[in-house]
Amino acid sequence: MNPPAGLRVLLLGATGTIGQATAQALRRQGHSVVCLVRPRSGVGGRLDASAAAALLPGCTVRTGDPTQAGSVLRDGLAGERFDALVTCMASRTGAPADAWAIDAGATQQAVQAAQAGGVPQMVMLSALCVQKPLLAFQQAKLAAEKALIESGLNHSIVRPTAFFKSLSGQVERVRRGQPFLLMGDGRLTACKPVSDRDLGDFIAGCLTDPDRHRRVLPIGGPGPAITPREQGERLFELFGQKPRFRQVPVAVLDGVIGALRLASRFRPSLADKAELASIGRYYGTESMLVWDAVNRRYDEAATPSTGSDTLWDHYAALARGEALPERGDHAVF
Repeated sequence: MNPPAGLRVLLLGATGTIGQATAQALRRQGHSVVCLVRPRSGVGGRLDASAAAALLPGCTVRTGDPTQAGSVLRDGLAGERFDALVTCMASRTGAPADAWAIDAGATQQAVQAAQAGGVPQMVMLSALCVQKPLLAFQQAKLAAEKALIESGLNHSIVRPTAFFKSLSGQVERVRRGQPFLLMGDGRLTACKPVSDRDLGDFIAGCLTDPDRHRRVLPIGGPGPAITPREQGERLFELFGQKPRFRQVPVAVLDGVIGALRLASRFRPSLADKAELASIGRYYGTESMLVWDAVNRRYDEAATPSTGSDTLWDHYAALARGEALPERGDHAVF
């Protein structure tokens, strides 16, 4: 049985890579899409409204600012009927001010706009790492999740694992013959990475799949979980090089974080750098898999999969020059 088509959807966060993929997936699934974008969007605000529209073919693009009170209702919904609101908004840096403005504030305002505008359904892109919240952006996302769950709206909260772009930061290092950097021995963590396209399809599918309604949905990509060491080994193989690794002890990063936090007492601008280093440490020591709180371990088998795109195929495309790594403000290495 084919799902009903023709829903009218307001999409927030459409200019990000996942937002673009979600817009395309919504269109493929037969929905009408209106995207609310800021006057200057994208990495570093490099996109104006016309450039943003070029990234979103088939969509209606409206200009507003989801971080400003009333903008989603006034500029996005604009007094019209919508069947659903989908948000792929995420802070670009993870710094506390950015996280609370976007991951929490803007998303909470979207929830309020949906309620006020009579939109019955909302899908929110979150993150799997909120299972063990130690960082500002994780707390902010949890605050937004709570607001949506308590709103009474029919909702789906999507918590993806690692993204291909997040695992592509060392491709050029390996291409240049440099060693692949590992936290510890490179086997501390594992993940089931998901492509933007597969994730976009999953997010769009939440609108019409009742099994995904009123649920928090962890999701990964196809295949078994992959460790950082395995990622490095595959890259060296693709470039025809002998594997070379450089191990960074966790204690070294702890020392950097401690020094930055101490220095931030005298130079407040260093606080964001300390948070960025903390984010790097988190991803270097915590797996992006479903957390089994009872047995205190990450559970690969309990981490659902979607789609068909694999990280190895993505790496091969990067090695052939058929794709470019795009990490933007999310870059850590």
